[in-house]
Amino acid sequence: MGPGHFTDDFKRDAVAQITERGYPVAEVSKRLGVSQHSLYAWKRKFSKPPVSPSVDQAAEIRRLKAELARVTEERDILKKATAYFAKDAK
Repeated sequence: MGPGHFTDDFKRDAVAQITERGYPVAEVSKRLGVSQHSLYAWKRKFSKPPVSPSVDQAAEIRRLKAELARVTEERDILKKATAYFAKDAK
């Protein structure tokens, strides 16, 4: 491979070493024989953008939070009832 003729797979793998495996850019640059400038450019191009929750996910989160609140309230009521009946049984 000549300089500047790297495949997209090679570039993605190089970026993955930085972003997913946590290797420093300088180390990856030296090991692969690629300039740090190129690695930073590839990182901008191939890094996955942060995932924001979609509308469906947000609705599901709201539904689950409401269900959690309901179940927590039911649990608290049952705890109080258990304590009340345990006190009467003595």
